[in-house]
Amino acid sequence: MFVIIGWVLALACIFGVYIVHGGNMGVILKALPFEFTTIFGSAFGAFLANNQMKVTKKTLAGLGQCFKGSKFSKARYMELLALMYDILQKARKEGLMSIEKDVEDPHNSAIFQKYPVVGNDHHVVEFITDYLRMMVSGNLNAHEIESLMDSEIETHHQEEHAAVAAIGRLAGGLPAFGIVAAVLGVVNTMGSVGQPPAVLGGMIGSALVGTFLGILLAYGFVEPLGGLLEQKVEDAGKEFQCIKTTLLASMQGYAPQVAIEFGRKVLFSDDRPTFSELEQHVKKK
Repeated sequence: MFVIIGWVLALACIFGVYIVHGGNMGVILKALPFEFTTIFGSAFGAFLANNQMKVTKKTLAGLGQCFKGSKFSKARYMELLALMYDILQKARKEGLMSIEKDVEDPHNSAIFQKYPVVGNDHHVVEFITDYLRMMVSGNLNAHEIESLMDSEIETHHQEEHAAVAAIGRLAGGLPAFGIVAAVLGVVNTMGSVGQPPAVLGGMIGSALVGTFLGILLAYGFVEPLGGLLEQKVEDAGKEFQCIKTTLLASMQGYAPQVAIEFGRKVLFSDDRPTFSELEQHVKKK
């Protein structure tokens, strides 16, 4: 929602001031379809040539996420920590082997299905169950599991940032393609030097629209989407950090209620539930 509001505000300020100062929108509107096709079409072609198909798909999916609100909220984190508490509490009371069925088949686990917000998130469930499985096996110590967690989180971070980098490269190329469109317009104008000054002025104005449009698309539209997607990637990474910290605290011998407090402290302050909020939520569940 705020993406659309930001775009509308930017366009209103740019073109509003232009019109107030006596600008002729007819020149821009006349050249806009041709310049847009030249700039955005060539930039998108370069984008396809510059990225593997898996990165292209991830980028397009990420752009779709930019128009949706963030799923990482205080309520989601309270669900996640309550889920972690229940699992660790069961393991502490009944032994690690008691959670083996929950780990092997989380979709039919009463604990995971008790928290559908995170219990039905494939990536979160897989991350939790993979390391709980290692804890149940008892073959790895906390330092070894922490190293594995760090490697997996870093891999996830790199995968998600590939889309952010692709959008950044696209934004960086748009002004250059705007210049290409402007140069072509100038070349076309130079081939019509025998035309009256009014006609030549219109052709030069149309050519300059290309430079304007390339810069506007880059810094007014594409680059902000890249920045927003990067923030969403950081939010997703923070959730994995929360799970990692909670599990490691449990492996080091801390009680479940203390372990989830370790995980709570990792979260960003805007989305972090207070100690009392989390305690009440856990008791309620």
